[in-house]
Amino acid sequence: MAAITAALIKQVREETGAGMMDVKKALTEAEGDVARAKEIIRAKGIQAAGKREGRKAQEGTIASTVVDSANGQTGYAVELNSETDFVAKTPKFVDFSNTVLADAVKADANSIDDVLNAPSADGDVKTDIEEAAALFGEHVKVGQFAKITGPRVEIYAHKKSAEMPPSIVAMIATDEAGAAVAHEAALQISAMGARWLTREDVPEDVVESERRVATEKSLAEGKPEKIVPKIVEGRLNAFFKENVLLEQAYVKDPSKTIGDLFKEVGGQALAFARLEVGKGPEADVD
Repeated sequence: MAAITAALIKQVREETGAGMMDVKKALTEAEGDVARAKEIIRAKGIQAAGKREGRKAQEGTIASTVVDSANGQTGYAVELNSETDFVAKTPKFVDFSNTVLADAVKADANSIDDVLNAPSADGDVKTDIEEAAALFGEHVKVGQFAKITGPRVEIYAHKKSAEMPPSIVAMIATDEAGAAVAHEAALQISAMGARWLTREDVPEDVVESERRVATEKSLAEGKPEKIVPKIVEGRLNAFFKENVLLEQAYVKDPSKTIGDLFKEVGGQALAFARLEVGKGPEADVD
């Protein structure tokens, strides 16, 4: 059993929004297993809806582009972070983010490390990022990076307001036929935040975690044990419809799914990516 320290309690509180006593009880029941404790909190319905709202999100922008490649087209997106939106919306910062993107494309980067090591006019991107702090008077860093390839790639860049640079970028790769509805799919990705393309892409450990939560929640609600499996499957299907792109209801016509859109044109979605400023896995780590 892992030691239930104050630091561990703080971590789970920040990640779930639950109260200190609820977190302590969940960690005790889970014998210090953080992932299991979060499942228990969800199953008991005590996770705060505004998860981590109290933490300040990083500012910045996302630069993106599509280039022709040997396999058709390749889409690149790079998040560049600043401390304030005041800096993020300046033309110099936007130009700098586009320069970083251009260097990443020239290097055919496949990861954040590749972006940082990409050659630039003055050495490499990592050095340029370090020197940018003096230029902008704030800490600057590369946040997220995404790259997808297919016969066709569509990008939608969303701005929260006219004066701000893009804060959400959605990219989707399709076959030639699928390109007819790729823009609509990209809008959907931007707005609804799908996590996987198909339900087969959902990791098995995620499915099992959702199944446990749904089972415990159903039992806690007093549902008869004999019908719990059916309820659990229903809740799993609801999870897939919320998080799997091709199973999501099309926002402009909820009577059909995004998968239906591609079927209507005889096309196929191959891959997608979604980046949002301040929402990366290390958004709160400098």
